[in-house]
Amino acid sequence: MPKPIPELTDRDHDRIIEMAWEDRTPFEAIKFQFGLTESQVIRLMRRTLKRSSFNLWRKRVNQGTSQKHLKKRNPDISRFRCSRQRSISSNKISKR
Repeated sequence: MPKPIPELTDRDHDRIIEMAWEDRTPFEAIKFQFGLTESQVIRLMRRTLKRSSFNLWRKRVNQGTSQKHLKKRNPDISRFRCSRQRSISSNKISKR
């Protein structure tokens, strides 16, 4: 039985979807920030998006050039955030 998706605020929910859509944000970053596994993110996206949008997203994530998985990622990219992004300590959402 799959793990349930934890209760999320609307802001967290929106941010997770935004991070999932970003090609360069790996699932590990979402897990680090929000505690959701890849399968939980997929279920969240399936529940939230229109079927056609979800299918396009899954197709893009599963293609060979996807960077959504750290193991498939270019080894030169070694962190979750942009070098120009300011660092906020003890804050789960650093872009807001």
